[in-house]
Amino acid sequence: MAYDYIIVGAGIAGITAAEQLANVFNKKVLLIDKRDHIGGNCYDYYDEHGILVHKYGPHIFHTDSQRVFEYLSLYTTWNVYNHKVLGKIGDVLAPIPFNLISIEKCLVDERDALFYSLFEHYEINEEVTILEMRKSDDELIRGLANYVYENVFLHYTQKQWDLSPEELDPSVTSRVPVRISYDCRYFTDKYQRMPANGYTVMFENMLSNHNINILLEKDYHEILDVDFESGKIYFYDEEFKGKIVFTGMIDEFFDYRYGSLPYRSLVLVDEHVDERFFQTNATINYPNDYHFTRITEYKYITGQEAPSTSIQLEYPTKYDPNVSEASIPYYPIPQEKNHELYNKYRLLADEFENVKFIGRLAEYKYLNMDKVVEEVLDWIQECMEDELEE
Repeated sequence: MAYDYIIVGAGIAGITAAEQLANVFNKKVLLIDKRDHIGGNCYDYYDEHGILVHKYGPHIFHTDSQRVFEYLSLYTTWNVYNHKVLGKIGDVLAPIPFNLISIEKCLVDERDALFYSLFEHYEINEEVTILEMRKSDDELIRGLANYVYENVFLHYTQKQWDLSPEELDPSVTSRVPVRISYDCRYFTDKYQRMPANGYTVMFENMLSNHNINILLEKDYHEILDVDFESGKIYFYDEEFKGKIVFTGMIDEFFDYRYGSLPYRSLVLVDEHVDERFFQTNATINYPNDYHFTRITEYKYITGQEAPSTSIQLEYPTKYDPNVSEASIPYYPIPQEKNHELYNKYRLLADEFENVKFIGRLAEYKYLNMDKVVEEVLDWIQECMEDELEE
């Protein structure tokens, strides 16, 4: 088959691009991935105990975009699911983000005075960042912000990034909220769902078009060769006249010309517990006393009924492609120097008109699933409009 597009990476960005190109525009597509499955980090599967688990950590679908929700609804039915997270603060399990219930559980003696101050300064259901609270002229509110910073954010952040908050982009701290409400949902988006049969089934449905060929367990270097001087790309030693969609690491594409972009990785430890439930809700964060950052129990997320349960512990670690346990780049590290390095690669990418760099790794940006889908849909639309004009 002569391909119009070759897509590197079968994660949600690559799959969405392949689906749109094949189904809407009748393009011939080759989708390749070095893993032995589709779905990227969203891949889920049934473990040996029959529990549907997420191999690479929990992925919760949430969006305010009706367009994205309706698009994915073409390929899956949904279970309504509102994700909730508790944080272990001392001996107390309190809702995260911190809210009025969290105050009642953790700051019992200050509760009445704090409520009075909060209701005097803020509206009910308002979400206020701790950065803003630290600027308050009310001593109790400043104290609440410092409590959340020290007990919820500080040590969790140090474990997650192996950096202090001061070493990270200020936007990381500025996003930490306190909710003036009893809303215990982790997300507040309009659409909060989980694919009824799992992400992998949804992705299989998206890729069912005969115009799409899938090549797994294949590193793209084995079939593609980039001539950086001429800007030409060769597919099995013949010049490729079509277009490339690249969703992998942008620094890898350019052979690390300016050095490697740093990432954080995760060591995920899966355990099965011969009890109906292990913990009281889907995810419990451990910001302080443990090396792991959180434990996820998947039955809460998938809605399965089973006599036993499967859990997953997360241990953040430095990304190292040469160490199997740390060889997956999960999180771009939010530091100014890293953004500056990425911008050097982005300028190189601009020179390759026939290559579209898109997705978390290609853009060196933390993107939620819905934003990735939205970006791909926008790009496909622009691309096809340009083609029609030509």
